[in-house]
Amino acid sequence: MTVDEAFERRARLARRHHENFPVGSFLLPREHRGDVRAVYAFARTADDFADETIAALGVPERLELLERWEAQLDLCLKGESAVPEFLALRQAIEGRGLPLEPFRDLVSAFKQDVTKGRYANFEEVKDYCRRSANPIGRLVLQIFGCCDEDALRLSDRICTALQLANFWRDVGVDLDKDRIYLPQDEMEGFGVTEEGLKERRFDEGFLRLMQFQVRRAREIFDSGRRLPNMVGSGLRTEIRVTWLGGVEILNKIEWLGFDTLRRRPRLSKLDFIRLLARAVLRRW
Repeated sequence: MTVDEAFERRARLARRHHENFPVGSFLLPREHRGDVRAVYAFARTADDFADETIAALGVPERLELLERWEAQLDLCLKGESAVPEFLALRQAIEGRGLPLEPFRDLVSAFKQDVTKGRYANFEEVKDYCRRSANPIGRLVLQIFGCCDEDALRLSDRICTALQLANFWRDVGVDLDKDRIYLPQDEMEGFGVTEEGLKERRFDEGFLRLMQFQVRRAREIFDSGRRLPNMVGSGLRTEIRVTWLGGVEILNKIEWLGFDTLRRRPRLSKLDFIRLLARAVLRRW
């Protein structure tokens, strides 16, 4: 596969993914859905360039893909982008007054995925989350006209926790990509080695390490729980379902006995129906 082929293929498939949380779903008012989906398509495709072409293209080629994708931001604002997804993104950026910095942060995180596969400590992991996940939440809030700093900070906490939940359920999946998001100093503290991870060695050390990671992710989720009550009704339910979906991933990790080296928990359609009912019917 050439860089040109990968670029065209990913641009066409920008919206084919299914996530563990709603993205521009029917829960949002119709007049906002397109803008949210345009933001998500930008992020999802950039993530694909870092991840899904990994077996076909080397590091220089994947970085080139990401640089070309980022360059489309400036071209689209000039009306010069030939990529269809950027027509919608231009409308979102100009119509909602969205800043470009969050988009550039997203690309920087995905570039890091290409070049960095180990994290010395949790501060490094949080910095990655700040650029890979938090910008999406901030952009969505801004699409809905919410620029309150307290709300943006709470959104950061939920988005960081979502990213962590995905990391901890995907430990085995990420190992296949030669990526380990578990902080190395914490691995050492629990007696977990990289060799043991690659051998899919589920032992007492890994169990306790994962219990610690899940517990901390829960605490971060809890610290952002107030956000739905700070936004309008048009966005409130989607944020509630997003929050509940992230927590449910952590629940499923626990139900698997924390063994995400060999198994990957997933949310089913039935899970989403149940979570939606909780978001709508139960007191928050």
